[in-house]
Amino acid sequence: MTEQMKQRSGEALRRLKEGHAHAEKRFLEKVWWPAIGHFNHLHAEYEIYDFRNGARYIDFAYVRPPYKVGIEIDGYGAHSRDIDRRKFADDRFRQNELVLDGWQVLRFSYDAIEDQSKRCQQHIQQILGKLSGKSSELLKDLDLSMRHREMIRIAIRAPQPITPAEAAAKLRCSDKQARVILKALTDQNLLIPASGAKRIRSYRVHPQLSEAARCL
Repeated sequence: MTEQMKQRSGEALRRLKEGHAHAEKRFLEKVWWPAIGHFNHLHAEYEIYDFRNGARYIDFAYVRPPYKVGIEIDGYGAHSRDIDRRKFADDRFRQNELVLDGWQVLRFSYDAIEDQSKRCQQHIQQILGKLSGKSSELLKDLDLSMRHREMIRIAIRAPQPITPAEAAAKLRCSDKQARVILKALTDQNLLIPASGAKRIRSYRVHPQLSEAARCL
């Protein structure tokens, strides 16, 4: 949360400081953390734009390209007792527009978080598991050698983009062989250049393969 505050300003920062209510905090404590164990790629009060109303905010967004999961926490007062017919309709249009824009949307009520946290955890695990499975499908039809698979593992686990020299050392091969492997994986869009224009100096794994790489 502290890191996200450093990256926000204006209304987005205000909402992160003030708009993160008790229900949202209970979701993190009782659902997300027990289910996932980390907050990587999870963004609170995530700002999006639509052509009608400008900036809108999702309670939580799990963003790991090409996948986007919006998570809305429906506190009892905010989403039932205090809502009028127009706001209710707008809320449904908002969800529809998220889906049309490629988002998957999960909604949890405050009561469900408090009284059925295990079931909520299962829904989170299931949707992230499906996304991981979809990423894995991207690799099934590719004819990858053991060395190419190992290179992907190395790239995903590296704390920073990997250089050809580092790849050669990890694979125990020559720099020339490492460059051939890196180029082949780049041509297949499994790795992407991280630095260098005419001559690529380092590489990183394609974002959408981050989950799939762990299954190799």
